[in-house]
Amino acid sequence: MPEGPSIIILRELAQELKLEGKKVISAEGNTKIDLERLKGQKLVAFKSWGKHFLICFQDFTIRIHLLMFGSYRFNERKDSPVRLRLSFKGAELNFYTCSVKLLEGNIEDHYNWGGDIMSDEWDAKAAAKKLKSIPDTLVCDALLDQDIFAGVGNIIKNEVLYRVAVDPHSKVGDLPPAKTKQLIKEAQQYSFDFLKWKKENTLKSHWLIHTKKKCPEEHTVHKAYLGNTKRRSFFSTKCQNLYE
Repeated sequence: MPEGPSIIILRELAQELKLEGKKVISAEGNTKIDLERLKGQKLVAFKSWGKHFLICFQDFTIRIHLLMFGSYRFNERKDSPVRLRLSFKGAELNFYTCSVKLLEGNIEDHYNWGGDIMSDEWDAKAAAKKLKSIPDTLVCDALLDQDIFAGVGNIIKNEVLYRVAVDPHSKVGDLPPAKTKQLIKEAQQYSFDFLKWKKENTLKSHWLIHTKKKCPEEHTVHKAYLGNTKRRSFFSTKCQNLYE
């Protein structure tokens, strides 16, 4: 599943096409949204929030969620059924194996940009307040909660917990205040590191714990499907403290 930094890259690639102000010439695909409504609509902007890529028009927005196996192509096509294809003068956007939804009205009414870990409006204090309200939640679930850390995915979760030396079995309410603050700060920092390494095509070479057999300290890395999310957790019981 693409994480927030990958959606930032998608947004930047779309913005490079300079389609703002241009009209949709045609729309097609196996999505269930009203494709006829899109024809002739003038593009206002490309935005992103967490794992959502947003194609904004005057009175509505197309929300693209790439889910686990979604993909996209700009000005080229894959040999597979397209979920949504938008054609403009001189450009074509293609999305595959993804969720497509229409959000009515002003996009500002749908999102709290302060909840996006990579937004300029990211609100760390609000994240701390939300964490305080869920003391019995495992930290591995809390980091994946898009209402708190929009954009954080499983890779970021595992790497952040290793960086801050917290066992994923720990509950949010058992963390010392200083450790909670560190967790929030590192979630944002690692997201931007992820973005930098992704653009350099060096992301995997920087992984310390995710999918590893041994951690950098040569301790055994354990793998388990934890919490309500049942996502893969990779952790070292030697390097990461279990807070109880």
